[in-house]
Amino acid sequence: MSRAERILEHVIVEPGTPASLATRDAGWLGGEDYEHLSKQALEAEARRVLARDVEQLSQAQALLWASDSRALLVVFQAMDAAGKDSAIGHVMSGVNPQGVQVVGFKQPSSEELDHTFLWRIAKAAPERGRIGIFNRSHYEEVVALRVHPEWLAQQRLPTGPDTPGFWEGRYEDINAFERHLDRNGTKVVKFFLHVSRDEQKRRFLARLDDPRREWTFNADDVAERERLDEYVSAYEDALTATSTPWAPWYVIPADEKWFTQALVAAILVQTIDGLGLEWPQVAPGAHEANVAARRRLEAEPVTAPR
Repeated sequence: MSRAERILEHVIVEPGTPASLATRDAGWLGGEDYEHLSKQALEAEARRVLARDVEQLSQAQALLWASDSRALLVVFQAMDAAGKDSAIGHVMSGVNPQGVQVVGFKQPSSEELDHTFLWRIAKAAPERGRIGIFNRSHYEEVVALRVHPEWLAQQRLPTGPDTPGFWEGRYEDINAFERHLDRNGTKVVKFFLHVSRDEQKRRFLARLDDPRREWTFNADDVAERERLDEYVSAYEDALTATSTPWAPWYVIPADEKWFTQALVAAILVQTIDGLGLEWPQVAPGAHEANVAARRRLEAEPVTAPR
C-alpha cells in the first residue's frame, strides 16, 4: 500500500462502519510516514503538494468541462471555525470560476419550506461539466435539526422527530438522493472537517482579537459550542449512516489548515481522475476542414509590424 493510500484509508469512513469521531485525532498529520519530518518541514511539504494539486485540479476541471458528461458535487460540513471557507478558497484557487459554483444554504425560505427538505438541494446540484460546492448542505437537516428538533415545526411534517425511525428515514432519503445523482453522472464526495474543541476556541478568540476579523464572529456560535457533544453525536450517526460506496465521507483533520487543504485537494484530484473522462473527439469531417483552415491561415501574407 502506498503512502497516499494509507492516508486515504485513515480518513475515509468505510461504508457500513462507524465514523468513530471520538477516536479520531483532529491534529493528525499523516501518521508514521511523516514522523521523521519536523512540523515545519511537514508544512512545507504539504504546501508543495497543495500547489501541485491545485494545478492538477485546474487541468482536471478543464477536462470535466470539456467532456460535458459528468459533474462533481463536493459537500463540506464542519463545526464552526473548522476552516471550510479557507479550504474552499485555497483548493479551488486555480480553477476557472465559470466551471465552479459555491452554494451556502441558509435558513430555508417560505417557498422552500413548502417543499421537501431535498427540493432546494436538488435545484442547486451542478449541471454536467461543472463542480458544485455545498458549504453546509442537506446534512444540516440531520445534524443541526437533530440538536434543535424544535426547528422542524416550520416544515409541517406528518410525523415528527419523536416518531420511531424518523432520523433513519431521513438518512435513507439522503442516500437514495445521492445514489440518484451518482447514477445520472454526478459524483458526490463529502468532507467533514474535524476540528478539536481547543483549536476551535483558539480560532474564536483570534477573531475577537483582530478588529479586521471580528465581523466574522457570531456570538451565537459560543452557545452552539456549549452543545458540542450533541453535535458530535449527531454527526457520528449521520456520517455512519450515509457514507456509501457512491458518496463516501472523508473525516479530514482540521487543526492545521495547511494539512486540511492539501488533503482535500489530493482527494478531489483523485476523484476526478477516477471518472475516466476523455477529451472530446473532433466530429467526422471536421479535421479535414480544420486542416484546410490552417492552410488558409498560413497562406495569409505576413503584415509588417507597426
